[in-house]
Amino acid sequence: MTEADAAEHLLELLDLLAADASSERLARVLPAARAAGVGGGDLDRLGRATERALRIRRTLTAHRRREAELEALFDTASDLAGVRDPDGVLRSIVRRARLLLGADTAYLSMNQPDERGTYMRVTDGSVSLEFQRLRLGLGEGLGGLVAQTAQPYVTADYAADDRFHHTPAIDSAVRDEGLVAILGVPLKLGRRVIGVLYAANRSPRRFPPDEVALLSSLADHAAIALDTAHLLEETRAAGETIRAHNEAMRRAEDAHDRLTDLVLRGADVPEVAAAVAEVLGGGIVVHDREGAELARTGGAQALAPRSAVTASRASGRAVPQDGAWVCAVLAGPELLGSIALTGRRDLADADRRLFERASVVTALLLLLRRTVAEAEHKVRGELITDLLTTPDPDAVALHARARRIGVDLAARHVVLVADGPRDRLLAAAAHHASTGRGLAGAHGEHVVLVLPGDDLAGAAAEAARVLGQAAGTPVTVGAGGPAAGPREVAAAHAEAVRCLRALLLLDRRGTGGTLADLGFVGVLLGDRADLGGYVRATLGPLLDYDASRGTELVRTVTAYFACGRHLGRTKDALHVHVNTVVQRLDRVAGLLGDDWQSPDRALEVHLALRLLKVLG
Repeated sequence: MTEADAAEHLLELLDLLAADASSERLARVLPAARAAGVGGGDLDRLGRATERALRIRRTLTAHRRREAELEALFDTASDLAGVRDPDGVLRSIVRRARLLLGADTAYLSMNQPDERGTYMRVTDGSVSLEFQRLRLGLGEGLGGLVAQTAQPYVTADYAADDRFHHTPAIDSAVRDEGLVAILGVPLKLGRRVIGVLYAANRSPRRFPPDEVALLSSLADHAAIALDTAHLLEETRAAGETIRAHNEAMRRAEDAHDRLTDLVLRGADVPEVAAAVAEVLGGGIVVHDREGAELARTGGAQALAPRSAVTASRASGRAVPQDGAWVCAVLAGPELLGSIALTGRRDLADADRRLFERASVVTALLLLLRRTVAEAEHKVRGELITDLLTTPDPDAVALHARARRIGVDLAARHVVLVADGPRDRLLAAAAHHASTGRGLAGAHGEHVVLVLPGDDLAGAAAEAARVLGQAAGTPVTVGAGGPAAGPREVAAAHAEAVRCLRALLLLDRRGTGGTLADLGFVGVLLGDRADLGGYVRATLGPLLDYDASRGTELVRTVTAYFACGRHLGRTKDALHVHVNTVVQRLDRVAGLLGDDWQSPDRALEVHLALRLLKVLG
């Protein structure tokens, strides 16, 4: 065999390397040369060349494998970078681990927040429900040891490996899954272990160091990606919170501007309540400080939230009350009223703050109303004072002042004088008068009202009722008039004062009345006594009966009183039988009432009979 033949075999080695032939094909060159007769030094040289070719082949294979692993890691990093939710990150990690290592199954456990163990989170290729629900305490099994030590662990046969702390639950789950060989590496953020990544086979397998390193690299990528996903999720949540907060602030500002604009444009309480109800999607009830309802809208129930108002006033916040929300309406420490929201059992913080802003706007409205009312009441009170105290009033000036506040003094008015707690009466009287386009004010010890109309008795009774409810105590009201013009108003006021004094002396407190209601007392006290009217009011039924039937009931009663109410003397004076007198008096009782002979009524009837005789 020539040297040329040996050279030919060397060239064959180079051609095989260039063709990326397998190690087995390279190893067959040396036996073939020996069989062909190559020997001596040529065969030795060919053997050394074959060894070097095999080393080159192994190096190229390792480089290609490393290149493939790096490419796989880059692909994994790219895939993980595109995943935005933590669960998606975990599924991508486990799937890639199984593919890279060619394992039967791959899975990932996450450490519990209290760091007392690790629990199965994601699996790929698993068939056992028991295994998928497995929890490992720190130091238990292979995974628990990895989670505890932050070091990778590998076993070719887990069941026979006594390095691990076997527990019945873990061994049962591993058997149910059929796992034999297991590799586990930690997922770490800094020095903190957040989980364990595994690759496992259902048959014996030795995971070499390069596969351990590969799975560890994947775990490092995964830990970073998982942390990034958590940060992105937290950032999105924070962004949503910020957007929700900004939206709530914008909504609150819009609502506040809208409500404030309503107040400044002169809207009343019902209009503001309707706007608040629309903004909050519920019913609104507004009360004043005394608990009187000022407005109700949106299907709200008429609440009386005294205890809730007290709690809200103390805390400065809206408080829940029986399925509703109540907020005190305050001007500094002063309670002006309350506002209640119904139909919204659960109220988010943003809507709660908006509701509390509505109470601030309501406070502004009530303050403006009070300021305007106080100014108007002052003007009306001053006009009352001038009407009643000026000896020679300037009628033209008084009429002009009255017209500026919507009062026509030329029209007929009733003058009322009320007795009661003046401070409490004044505000109620001002409100009562303003609703009827009248006047109210304090004069002397009493409160005076000048109301349009000519029904003295009705006006007095209504004023006594309304003012008594507002003051919480009986209020007595005397009436005078009707009067038109400043001078008549002053005269009617004097008449109302006399009437009030008579009502109080006659123990008729808590009622409203006129001089005409007081009978002969009214006649005596009145400076414009209507004697015919008094006679008519007292004896009218008897006069009408006599006129229509031709009877003598009035003559009989006159004789009865003249004879000292003695039946015998009365029948002699009338020249009739005593039974006739009795029958006539029974008829009188039927017309005037059974109490017509009581001392007070008898006095009035007797006085009316005397006046009838005088008047003819």
